[in-house]
Amino acid sequence: MQPESTNGTSGGGLAVPMAWLCAEYTADEMLRTGALVEADSLEFRAGRQTLALTIHLCDGGEPLSGGSTAARIDHWLTVTSYGYPWPRWVREQLGVRAERVRHGGKDPDLALAADAWRRLCDTELLATDLGGLEPWHPSRPPGASPDEADRVWLPAWELGLPLGHLAVHLW
Repeated sequence: MQPESTNGTSGGGLAVPMAWLCAEYTADEMLRTGALVEADSLEFRAGRQTLALTIHLCDGGEPLSGGSTAARIDHWLTVTSYGYPWPRWVREQLGVRAERVRHGGKDPDLALAADAWRRLCDTELLATDLGGLEPWHPSRPPGASPDEADRVWLPAWELGLPLGHLAVHLW
């Protein structure tokens, strides 16, 4: 059964999450263009969801139009860069949006963004342990590189974040 007033002619039209859909499309295009991983892989999905969430939250929930493209891409690169407190930033941004909705604002994209964040946290992927890449890491002998056989379970966002950063950089 169709909801009432879906044609937008009355005040109660169906709210379409265009900002989220645009962010997801942009993230998909960036990852496909970069050809960093197979498009049907779990890694690709993690990268797409992480990057879509980043794009959506950076752009304030507005559809991806307007603003300097270079400045927006620089912002995406900053937020996805190594050492940036990305998970805390995501939680804060989602909290700000939820608070706005509680006070009567509208955000048809909030449910999709929050669901993507939940899936990125709840889904774990087996990947090479990149946590010890820092040359100053106490477990790494000087000059040693990571052993790709050392695999650990990571939340999907931990794999998707550097993948998304590289895709933005290559775009």
